[in-house]
Amino acid sequence: MRDRERMSRRRFAAAAAGSLSLLTSGDALAEEARSGGGAAPGPPVRGVWVATVANRDWPARPGLPAAEQRAGLLAVLDEAVRRRLNTVILQVRPTADALWPSPHEPWAECLTGVQGRDPGWDPLGIAVQEAHRRGLRLHAWFNPYRVANHTDPGRLAAGHPARRNPAWVVRYGGKLYYNPGLPEVRRFVQDAMLDAVRRYPVDAVHWDDYFYPYPVAGERFDDDAAFTAHGGGFPDRAAWRRDNTDRLVRETAARIREIRPGTRFGISPFGVWRNAATDPEGSATRAGVQTYDDLYADTRKWVRERWIDHVVPQVYWNLGFEAADYAALVPWWARTVRGTGVDLHIGEALYKAGDPAQPAAWQDPAELSRHLTFARGFPEVRGHVFFAAREVAADRVGAMDRVVRDHYRSPATRGG
Repeated sequence: MRDRERMSRRRFAAAAAGSLSLLTSGDALAEEARSGGGAAPGPPVRGVWVATVANRDWPARPGLPAAEQRAGLLAVLDEAVRRRLNTVILQVRPTADALWPSPHEPWAECLTGVQGRDPGWDPLGIAVQEAHRRGLRLHAWFNPYRVANHTDPGRLAAGHPARRNPAWVVRYGGKLYYNPGLPEVRRFVQDAMLDAVRRYPVDAVHWDDYFYPYPVAGERFDDDAAFTAHGGGFPDRAAWRRDNTDRLVRETAARIREIRPGTRFGISPFGVWRNAATDPEGSATRAGVQTYDDLYADTRKWVRERWIDHVVPQVYWNLGFEAADYAALVPWWARTVRGTGVDLHIGEALYKAGDPAQPAAWQDPAELSRHLTFARGFPEVRGHVFFAAREVAADRVGAMDRVVRDHYRSPATRGG
């Protein structure tokens, strides 16, 4: 996710309605996904996201020599240790390409500037090795469906799966996406992601908030043919789309536990499942995006069904923010995970601290520290993850320094 993606998240488009929750099929797979088997929780998470898409956090720019890329990655890990963090969430599949030698997809463009060009080293392999050497956990962060931040398949690497299978791809909002409604796409993206789990002892598989794309005014996501072929038996397209996303989550959960027992599975959704005005079980918010209705992601269901081991909602608003108050969302998520065994880590918007475009609360270096103080009142909250590595290092107004001073005085123990 990130720079231009952050703009997507802040875009509060009008939300669609549709309150029917469809039970998914595949009882055996569902039971396997629910059965647990992820790693034990461990100490509370003190985490940081490291975004590679568009070279947001690392590498500093495409085309650096391998030695400089490696040095930059080690600097990110060292900074995490210096800030007394214990978990690094590294984006390893930013745009249907890979930061390891994948047999399914080309090398990532962010490394060399040319998608498919071998960078001369194995970033994910080194990241896992060096993170563990420093006592850090390494979560491998994948984007399941995003293919490109443009709409020209001809710019993709020769032999790219999206070029070989043009019927898999949908143009929407100036980007290319794999179509979540095609069973062959769901299987392929799982195979592509889980190759990394087979190869490396990653501590967790991590997804962010990109399932069906965020709404773009005046555009529609063209999945008519897939709906005609596979949507029979569903009351409407929205229910079918939610089932497609459910299947991806449930199937991936089961396969992770088969491939590498003990590896955790976590998802970091947009912070609002549904507003209470839409659904009485929703949060006391008035967000313009609701994951259930707009991204076809029933995030609450994934927790209740225990398909995931931890959830990291992006609660990217300040205390007292009228439309989506941090003080309303943290209790809502705490209630949601209560009794499920799913760990709750809160995603924190460090990138907003000191940004002059943000509300006055974000100009106060103590705002984020107050978040952690507030969250301490909820035993279900087992840690926080900061977006993102660039801001952890730069710390524009000292907000991260304040968090460390107020909450992370003791050295970190290895997190979940």
